[in-house]
Amino acid sequence: MSEQTQPGGRTERFRSDVAAMRLSDSNPSRERGLAMLGWLLIATGIVLAVMAIIVDSGANASYLTQGPADQRDAIVWAVSGVVFAVAGLALVIRFSFAKFLRFWLARLIYEQHASTDRIVDAKK
Repeated sequence: MSEQTQPGGRTERFRSDVAAMRLSDSNPSRERGLAMLGWLLIATGIVLAVMAIIVDSGANASYLTQGPADQRDAIVWAVSGVVFAVAGLALVIRFSFAKFLRFWLARLIYEQHASTDRIVDAKK
């Protein structure tokens, strides 16, 4: 059997080629922690938005009472909630897909290298 037909041979060659690429090692616990921080920020943003809705719905509409000040507080809470949620979403997207995309890129490079080798061997 050739190296191409042995399942273990291709896997080992792929692993050695990936190791030869000297890809930067990631810290899985750091990536997992930052993804969890992103989820926490999203949850905090949702809580702040809900609190803003509750404060705003309880605000008195009268101009001479505390109503307008409560509404301004609710606006600040809602905007803060949106900022937290967007920042959390950015962290989740970045660190949740990092490992998958890193592997996908290494596999793509390997397959293109193998395809180039086949084309070169076919022209000989």
